[in-house]
Amino acid sequence: MGDITQALRAAQSGLLANQTALNIVSQNVANVNTPGYSRKIIQQQSVVLAGQGAGVSIADFTRVVDSGLLKSIRQELGELNNVSVQEGYFQRLQETFGTPGDNTSISHILEEFKEAAELLAVSPDRILEQSELVRQAQAAVEKLASMSRTIQDLRLQADQQIAAVVSEMNQLTADIDQLNDDIIRFGSTGNDTTDLEDQRDNKIDRLSELVDIRFFSRNDGDVVVFTSSGLTLVDTIPPTITHESAAAMSSTSTVASGQIDGIYVGERLAINDLTTQARGGQLAGLLEMRDDVLPNLQSQLDELAAQLRDQINLVHNRGTPYPGHQELTGQRIFALPQEQTISLSGTDDVAIVLMDADGAQTISIRLSEILSGTGNGQTFGDGTDDSGGITITEMAARLEDFFQLNGAPSASVTLNDQSQLSINLNNTALGFGFRDETGSADGSDFEDASIQFDKDGDGTVDETISGFSSFFGLNNLFVDGLAENIYDSNVLSSSFVSTSAVLSFRDANTPDTGSGPEYLGQVVIPAGATLQQIADLINNGGTDTSGMFYPVGAPVAGTSFPAVENITASVIPDGSGFRLRIAHDDGRSFTITHSASPGGAPATAGTTLLSELGMKEADVRVSSAISVREDIISAPSLVSSGRLEFDSTKGQAGEYLTSPGSNGVAQELSAMLSNSNSFAVSGGLPSLNVSFSEYASSIIARSS
Repeated sequence: MGDITQALRAAQSGLLANQTALNIVSQNVANVNTPGYSRKIIQQQSVVLAGQGAGVSIADFTRVVDSGLLKSIRQELGELNNVSVQEGYFQRLQETFGTPGDNTSISHILEEFKEAAELLAVSPDRILEQSELVRQAQAAVEKLASMSRTIQDLRLQADQQIAAVVSEMNQLTADIDQLNDDIIRFGSTGNDTTDLEDQRDNKIDRLSELVDIRFFSRNDGDVVVFTSSGLTLVDTIPPTITHESAAAMSSTSTVASGQIDGIYVGERLAINDLTTQARGGQLAGLLEMRDDVLPNLQSQLDELAAQLRDQINLVHNRGTPYPGHQELTGQRIFALPQEQTISLSGTDDVAIVLMDADGAQTISIRLSEILSGTGNGQTFGDGTDDSGGITITEMAARLEDFFQLNGAPSASVTLNDQSQLSINLNNTALGFGFRDETGSADGSDFEDASIQFDKDGDGTVDETISGFSSFFGLNNLFVDGLAENIYDSNVLSSSFVSTSAVLSFRDANTPDTGSGPEYLGQVVIPAGATLQQIADLINNGGTDTSGMFYPVGAPVAGTSFPAVENITASVIPDGSGFRLRIAHDDGRSFTITHSASPGGAPATAGTTLLSELGMKEADVRVSSAISVREDIISAPSLVSSGRLEFDSTKGQAGEYLTSPGSNGVAQELSAMLSNSNSFAVSGGLPSLNVSFSEYASSIIARSS
């Protein structure tokens, strides 16, 4: 009887085993086209009880999976998604930037701007040509602004998509972790876990599309997933991945400056930030668009816009509309106008001329006379000879005196609320103009005067600017309304190291109250400092290791200095190099200058670091902010086609005048737009010496 029962049970086990096998086969057939399903097989084994055969049982459920191939597929998925996620962004750029030959491309618009300048040079007194120049100038800046908006819109879109990817990654890692637990639990009791393993593989496959991953399996069936840089995504307890999407994006928004949040795996520590560690998947592709491709295009656009602004304005400031200016407001914002000074370099001088309604001189004076306090038998301001350097506020007061004493009693020359020089004759019968010359005699040859500028009022010339009117930005054709609150270096290599220097920082809240200037901070830069080390010293303060700048009695090394107040420095990637960016936290204009030893010892630091860095008011934002001056838009006749001329046959010794047919400035504008200009390294484009339209074509070619 026992033998019959045992035989029946053995037969039953065989039927059950074959039933399970048939179920597996049917599942394999049914799911032959199911994505992510792997073929299953079972391993059978004989059952032996007390040395006697007792039937058959299922030893194991296994999947037919090539682990090596699976690993390769996941790597390929990451690379594919890295590229494919960028496709829509490049299509949008192509639609906005177009091709160089398109009528709406920036290169074509700049060509039309050049042609408008050529026509103006032929007929400088015709309102049609003046209006056309203004129209084409507006078209150029509007196109630049449109391109800049598109770039920043795409950067914001990429950042929002990054946030969505991070959210999906969190869900996937949680799902994989739960499947790990289920597989371990069911596997430990001998149950089939192959379908759960398929689900887990599908989740891991999707994760590999989002970010570059590596993985390995433990003996208990658990799978550990981590990024190729070594950050763990799935283990015992998966860490939460965090990223706060930006609410808005501008050309100054960068990860380095802290305006864009990182992507942190677990604790919000720099070592856990995926931003610079992602190498594949959608995440890497989106990061490349947001932090590399698009910012590089923005840098190129800003270089184009800044050069267009600076070169056209330099020429336009040489001119005077017929029959002269009634009022002008400069674009330069002065942080410390009661301390900052200007002076003339060498024999350079500037004729300042009042003219009647026919453009004929009524009186003129030299800038050198304004600086000295006397001229034409008149005294201006306090009458002190400030030829060695006159403050901006005192120069304005003296210029106002000159106008008021010579036919414009209601004239006003002041610093407006934004600390810009503002001139208004308040007299429609008179106009004024400026002419830079090589000497102090009336009618000297025209040449841009070199204006020496002491930016921090310490008695030392910090920079020299070409052109008196250009220095103030009085007769700019293009304006941007930007404060001098961000400074950028040139694009430098990662191997850059500094010479020694002491850098001083000031803004309008650090006036000289009589006992010497106050500072936002003074920073000792040792020789051999990298860009990041310079930024760290500005942000965090440091120690004078040389003992030469902060001496206590005899030089003592180790005296510390604090961080600069309200100033943030960062190192910004740009193309294949980096820029040192220094910005005011409150958006105020500020100055950076070399300084003597803060400790009172003789200055031992160098005075070349700022020039070695190429540190200047940043061009970032210019393409989005540049516009044509509003009064010129309203009255195109204010376009300066010609400059003040000198007629030696008039008066006793010659006089200045303007004429409606003067075209010297229009010719220079045409030449400026036609000839080659120097463009600095920006956004991966090398230093180029090409025309504006050719540089624009280079940008378009890089974006396509």
